[in-house]
Amino acid sequence: MNYQTRTLLSVLLALTAWAGSASLRADENYALQPGDMLTISVWKEPDLSSDILIRPDGGITMPLAGEIVAAGQTVEAVRIAIDARLRKFIPDPSVTVMVKQTMGNQIFVIGKVNRPGQYPLNRPVDVMQALSIAGGTTPFAALNDIRVLRRSGAQQITMTFRYSDIEHGRKLAQNILLQSGDTVVVP
Repeated sequence: MNYQTRTLLSVLLALTAWAGSASLRADENYALQPGDMLTISVWKEPDLSSDILIRPDGGITMPLAGEIVAAGQTVEAVRIAIDARLRKFIPDPSVTVMVKQTMGNQIFVIGKVNRPGQYPLNRPVDVMQALSIAGGTTPFAALNDIRVLRRSGAQQITMTFRYSDIEHGRKLAQNILLQSGDTVVVP
């Protein structure tokens, strides 16, 4: 193996390791949402292993563990809560919690786009990407009057998005990453 091949292989291995650790960090920080489906398993306890849907109120119910608040928590926090509750009944339980589906994270794109609708937010998506996911805009869309609606508690805020600015590489800060529940409105 020559020097260039070894160097290229080293770079590829480093990039693979970095990408894997970045993915792991992203998964560790994922905040669970109502509508997400979890797979919970307890080693050597098949009756306690199942898929559980996070209810609209943010909770889950599990035999022996009872009611647990899952929405807004990380997977690890939910695993720790289940483990702590099961310890009252099972010595040294081995609990695994995985996200099976992230249906709780949704964005909405409405108005003059080719495919308006509700889309899963299973990776970071910005406004331009959301418009692309929705099939692009129609010829009659008001591209410089696009709005992003975001709910913060009981309050709703609106953020402007001027397509022509982004198209020309200006004011890129308005191409924000969307959050669960955001609505992109294309008039």
